[in-house]
Amino acid sequence: MTPFHKERPMKKRLIWISIAAVTAIIGSAYVQSYFEVSKNLDIFSSVYREINVSYVEETNPGELIKTGIDAMLGSLDPYTNFIPEANIEDYRFMTTHEYGGIGALIGTRDGKVMITEPYENSPAAQAGLKAGDIIMHVAGEDATGKTSSQLSDMLRGASGTAIEIAVYRAATDENLTKTIERKKIKIDDVPYYGMVSEGVGYISLRGFTETASQDVKNAFEDLKNNHDMNKVILDLRGNGGGLLRESVNIVNFFVPKGKKVVETKGKLKEHYSLHRALSNPLDLDIPVTVLIDNGSASASEIVAGSLQDLDRAVVIGQNSFGKGLVQMTQDLSYNSKLKLTIAKYYTPSGRCIQRIDYGHRDNRGKANVVPDSLISEFQTAGGRVVKDGMGVDPDVLIEPEIYSDMLASMLRENFIFDFATTYYFNHDSISPPETFELSEDEFGQFVSYVLGQEFEYKTSSNEMMLDLKVVIEESEFWDDVDEEFQALDAKLQRGKEDDLKKFEEEIRLVLENEIVGRYYYSKGRIRAFMKSDPEVIKAIEILNNSEYYNSVLMGTCEDCLVKKG
Repeated sequence: MTPFHKERPMKKRLIWISIAAVTAIIGSAYVQSYFEVSKNLDIFSSVYREINVSYVEETNPGELIKTGIDAMLGSLDPYTNFIPEANIEDYRFMTTHEYGGIGALIGTRDGKVMITEPYENSPAAQAGLKAGDIIMHVAGEDATGKTSSQLSDMLRGASGTAIEIAVYRAATDENLTKTIERKKIKIDDVPYYGMVSEGVGYISLRGFTETASQDVKNAFEDLKNNHDMNKVILDLRGNGGGLLRESVNIVNFFVPKGKKVVETKGKLKEHYSLHRALSNPLDLDIPVTVLIDNGSASASEIVAGSLQDLDRAVVIGQNSFGKGLVQMTQDLSYNSKLKLTIAKYYTPSGRCIQRIDYGHRDNRGKANVVPDSLISEFQTAGGRVVKDGMGVDPDVLIEPEIYSDMLASMLRENFIFDFATTYYFNHDSISPPETFELSEDEFGQFVSYVLGQEFEYKTSSNEMMLDLKVVIEESEFWDDVDEEFQALDAKLQRGKEDDLKKFEEEIRLVLENEIVGRYYYSKGRIRAFMKSDPEVIKAIEILNNSEYYNSVLMGTCEDCLVKKG
């Protein structure tokens, strides 16, 4: 017998020994894991029982458990949440953007809740409620001391039911009582679409609920068939995401059937999925631009990242949020639910855009961004370099607009909101959003109004100078720099009137937009802003320059960093 034959039995035995060892390890690990779970559940139950029996004050068992669950889930990631039965309606609103109510945005100011904007054609708008109305009573109950969340719950109800609302209108010094019939309110995923230039269509997408892709399809087909659209802008700025399948459907509108759109991978095999374009596209040839910003997340990033990876669209704006996690909702007992992160998603190039690494935390328990050393490069279909771990980088970067200290102060003090409210009650109508402008006299009235208000106005430079002064005064060098410091401080001190004049252009835009919203609601705000929107302007420019558009997609663009100014 050859040595080879002599060795075979030994090898066989070694194999079986190895298998047995692995099985033992797996079994041991399972038993250990099960024991740890069982042990800690027993400890938790014991603590919970002792608190309920012996704690010096009365406790709410439901609140205690929810606090414990929330703390446990909070140690994982911000997107894993427990949804008790009491919050099911809020959850349904997140997935459908539908609820029963009067249809108005509300907010708290000076301890009072006011209507900030009724929705167009809503029961609130039809009943004559206006922005600035302070809510005094709801269904006979005093609204004083109530939070906006509490009043929101009181205003919601089944479609067809009536509710009495009493408001105080400061602009006209009136007390008004309205009986309003609640209706089903649907927040549109597509709040506006239209033509922004000859041949260039624009679609604003603000969510990914169950009807998002159908709404985009309807808008696209209307613009193409009835308005001669041959280029399109898809605006995903501020879109925090939603249903994954809706993002796949939207990508499918512009890519061939069968194309890989997104892949999800989790710890369990059943959480792996590959999503391809399953339908015939709407248009494979139309030039597409996608607008994103830091508020574009999740499903928005799937659309932007996939179209970018497939070299199907030019992405314009700022770096996106960086949420590459997939959640599944699991039904629990007593009509509660668990929204659990089960996977990460990967765009066609193979990259995951997740920015925060929740699986590895520092010694203080803080999750940090993915370090540069772990950032990997991938390639689009045409060979352009894209990176993972950092959201979606736009192909054409537009530096974000930063408000001046003066404008920020006026927004914080509600001067713009209040002036717009007064303006509305003094003017029956205004010109269309695209053409509306305040006259010099009207803007002068606003300046006089602001200057007549008492408010503390300091620029960020002033604040830093004050901090520096405190430090230097405590040192031995103050006498040496006192004179120079005062001279520099004097230069930084600007009067309110000077800054109102210096930043008139940006103040005008925001003020005019607020006034337009009073007459034309959210659609009007979008229409008004687009005439000065740097991302929209750049998108039109790129779409109308086929050579430049193609150079971006081919990776030969030399000036894709675009600065405003």
